[in-house]
Amino acid sequence: MILVFTGNGKGKTTAALGQAIRALGQGKKVLIIQFIKGPWKSGEDIFARKLRTTDYKHKLQIIKTGKGFVKILGDKLPLKDHQKAAREGLKIAEQKIKSKKYDLIILDEINNTIDLKLVSAKDVLKILKPIRVNPRSNQRKSATSPDVILTGRNAPKSFIKIADLVTEMKEIKHPFQKNKKSARAGIDF
Repeated sequence: MILVFTGNGKGKTTAALGQAIRALGQGKKVLIIQFIKGPWKSGEDIFARKLRTTDYKHKLQIIKTGKGFVKILGDKLPLKDHQKAAREGLKIAEQKIKSKKYDLIILDEINNTIDLKLVSAKDVLKILKPIRVNPRSNQRKSATSPDVILTGRNAPKSFIKIADLVTEMKEIKHPFQKNKKSARAGIDF
């Protein structure tokens, strides 16, 4: 399956992490590739590190390919550095999808990566081709292909079209609306 979690509300990565926990509970192998998040430690990083001391140590892997937020929060990196990091992340994603070693692969913030013009939707669709559903038979092209979750705001219409499941998170109320700009550990990261 291809799942898309998008929208302007909070909870896209959180929903994907919930799916990861569910998959791990069923004995599945999970890979998370984070395309924007990079330099800082998030709750999922700390959790994954703690899992390394358990029977799950070979079941969850997180790869951070991003260089951090792009054009906001004091980002001073040239756009080309972010683009290079995103292309490298996409190469890793392609290799991991083809490896068939994972049951679930999460491409975290990939939608934002496209919206920021770091990579193209066409390039992402190309790496998803082995797992897309055959519209004539409603079957995946390969039974051994992983499920893939694409997260981030502004999902391209092409992703929504090929996805088996799309959920849009809608912001109703957020502390940022009251100028509370600080992120909270355990809630935001």
